[in-house]
Amino acid sequence: MHFNLVDLRLMVRIADTCSLTRAAEASHISLSAASTRIKGLEESLGADLLFRTSQGVTLTAAGQSLVEHARVVFARLEHMRADLREYTAGAKGHLRLFANTTALAGHLPPVVRRYLREHPDVDIDLQERLSHDIVRALSEGQADIGIVAGEVCTDALETHPYRRDRLVVLVPRGHELEHAGPVSFGETLAWGHVAMHDASAINSFLRQAGERMHRALKVRIQVDSIESACRMVDAGVGIAVLPESAARRHARDLAITIVPLSDAWATRSMQICIRSFAALPPFARDLLDLLSADASPDRPRAGSEVSVA
Repeated sequence: MHFNLVDLRLMVRIADTCSLTRAAEASHISLSAASTRIKGLEESLGADLLFRTSQGVTLTAAGQSLVEHARVVFARLEHMRADLREYTAGAKGHLRLFANTTALAGHLPPVVRRYLREHPDVDIDLQERLSHDIVRALSEGQADIGIVAGEVCTDALETHPYRRDRLVVLVPRGHELEHAGPVSFGETLAWGHVAMHDASAINSFLRQAGERMHRALKVRIQVDSIESACRMVDAGVGIAVLPESAARRHARDLAITIVPLSDAWATRSMQICIRSFAALPPFARDLLDLLSADASPDRPRAGSEVSVA
């Protein structure tokens, strides 16, 4: 049975976009050419790969299986390309790093900066995701390295302890909660919040925390960065729940107070996750080494603290 890499890449893009049209555009081919390729692949396999509806396309069980294998194939090709890079002028590597909000905002920037400075021939696709989404992406071959927090099942992955951080409440000076000491997340729901954008992992996490309490987060304004959130709190727009490491860095020159959260899940232990060390290309192993060196010397034992984000 013969497989064409162009067809496999097209199937992966269909899985990522849930759209034959967008997958064709990403593959730089016409929609009719993409449709013909998929039909040819289905005829070759003797199985339908897509469910086609007026709303778009979804993968059949056969299609999902094909895409999972295709992702592994492309990961191995990337590994091969990295091994041969020293013999090939102008070759570049591509690394996919997924992280939760705390790691992305508070710890990764200096590590990534150093890595890219030392690896000018490697590009990084850095994405913010919820921890359980990161685990799934790693398992399905959509990411090379992930950083997760808390009690997510990582049994199928190789893990390494990373850092710990906690979520805190930022309030403007003079706010009722300023001198309240540790407060629960439930107590903060009485006030309007400065929230991150809908696609951010921390926004999804806090909304889920509110839903578990059968209470809604009162969003006064949404912003695109932690720095903007801190400035909105400083302006008295609302309060915000953010990772402490990032909040302290941005809050030094602002009239805001950081109040600890008393909820157990507010203290977060992070782990570096990979699917397989042996399957990582050498340039990805270099990033793993930098992350391991960046891990906190006082990191807690795995499982000693609870988090969901």
